[in-house]
Amino acid sequence: MTISNIMVSVDLGAAASDRVRLTAGLAERFGSKLTGVAGRPVLGPIPIGDVLQAERAWAAEERSAEEDLAAAQALFAREAAAAQSRAWRSVTGSPLAYLAAQARSADLVVVGRQGPGDGDPGVMAVSVGPLLMEVGRPVLLTPPGLAHLAAKRIVVAWKDTREARRAVHDALPLLARADKVHIAVVGPAADQEGAEDAAAYLSGHGVTVTTHLLRSPEINPAEEILRFARREEADLVVMGAYGRSRLREWIFGGVTRDIIQTTPLCCLMSH
Repeated sequence: MTISNIMVSVDLGAAASDRVRLTAGLAERFGSKLTGVAGRPVLGPIPIGDVLQAERAWAAEERSAEEDLAAAQALFAREAAAAQSRAWRSVTGSPLAYLAAQARSADLVVVGRQGPGDGDPGVMAVSVGPLLMEVGRPVLLTPPGLAHLAAKRIVVAWKDTREARRAVHDALPLLARADKVHIAVVGPAADQEGAEDAAAYLSGHGVTVTTHLLRSPEINPAEEILRFARREEADLVVMGAYGRSRLREWIFGGVTRDIIQTTPLCCLMSH
């Protein structure tokens, strides 16, 4: 169970340096190749009557895009020093579409959290929600201010869905190296979600695991999972993402949406 290639989204936001350092640490630990990926859209100028002025404005924006990509590459080179094998890919275009396409050669994709209080990371940032729907790879979400992931104590937020099963499988390289893994199931029907079978699956892969049924949560499921993770001193949550439609989650609320916006811990998600 190895991770051959980790891709990290690189932007010029305040959290980018920590995110690259955290990912470089993972790559060093697993002997993985680390690939930095950045996209910078060229923003069209405001319509101007003078054609020559419009062309000059467009050329200036193209130069700005190239300068931003060069700055992102320099940031990656500086912060990714811990990784023995490194590569860089960038494009003048959509950062989301480019990362989703490049991820065909990745085992794991790392992006930053973008909660309401996290500040504006700029036009090069990739939103985790749309990425999860497109990328077809596990996505590691990192909150601002974290530059290291030990992943020695991990919480699996279990629900018997296709997405959760996929997440557990995708996380096996990390789970197999953990000292302790907790499977946590939230809700009054927690004993009907097949948690013991999920635990047996992990045990069969050499994972030390315990099961916890949180039948009567005092708060919403996302907060309950995060509170349980803090109590167990975990620094990584593994979970399926968007078990129901993403649009429905963002309109009516849901665990994935709440975790994406508020998690203080790293979270590995699969859809």
